[in-house]
Amino acid sequence: MRRAIFFAADGRLRAIWRGALFLAACVVALFATSWGAASLQSALATWGVRAIVHPLVYPLGFLAAHWFTLRKVDQLDWSSVWLGRDAARPRKLAVGLALGTLAVALPAALLLASAQLAVADTADGSWLGAALLSAVVLLPSAFAEELFARGYILALLREAAGWKVALAVTSIGFGLVHVVNPGANWQSLSVVVLAGFFLGAIVLVTGSLYAATLAHFAWNWFIAAVLHMPVSGIPVVGTPDYRVVETGPDWLTGGSWGPEGGIAAGLGLSMGLIYLSWSAMRRGRA
Repeated sequence: MRRAIFFAADGRLRAIWRGALFLAACVVALFATSWGAASLQSALATWGVRAIVHPLVYPLGFLAAHWFTLRKVDQLDWSSVWLGRDAARPRKLAVGLALGTLAVALPAALLLASAQLAVADTADGSWLGAALLSAVVLLPSAFAEELFARGYILALLREAAGWKVALAVTSIGFGLVHVVNPGANWQSLSVVVLAGFFLGAIVLVTGSLYAATLAHFAWNWFIAAVLHMPVSGIPVVGTPDYRVVETGPDWLTGGSWGPEGGIAAGLGLSMGLIYLSWSAMRRGRA
């Protein structure tokens, strides 16, 4: 009886305990990577070398937690969480990059064309420098968020309760972790939940967490580096030469949260979901 609490009929550790072990591994790994990054940053500073190390803390920590849980607990390989070699095929990466870019670029273009957004001049600076810095910050951040929200946890929930429950739970959780962001409200969080469904669908349809990472990165980078607007209420870098400001109603443009908090962005995500659903059905008929 006691064994049945921890182990299923097939002898495997039950999903709830594997999930708890994964979360515990995340905590331990993040402590280790935080300490390592601080030590490396200090050592580099001593040698007169300036480097940005902290963006790597979370992706490396979550990768370490995945490795421990997959290899030591489940005896599975990286493909079980959509991180195998096949998941990194160029076509899948291109699909993720294109979907993430188009989902935000098309609504932004329509808002600019209809004067709901406007371009304002700012102090001169280096657009390329700011764009590169945005990439350095946003790419590891996107990978970390995808690892935690749609890596092992998504795979575990899909195994235990099916893909629909897995997609719903991870998407709602993805929205809730943004509740502490500046300017968060019910509408902006609803759009983030929708983004969770969009990114989760990319994982399930393409079989690639890398594709979802690039979609997530492209969305954030376009907002920060091209529009020079806040990402989920947070300014990422400076705004050299110009910035895009909202002139229309907040419910449409996103207001201080940035364009991803508005109805226009929600429509862009919805169109992406429609495409992904069509793609999944087409594969099912093939």
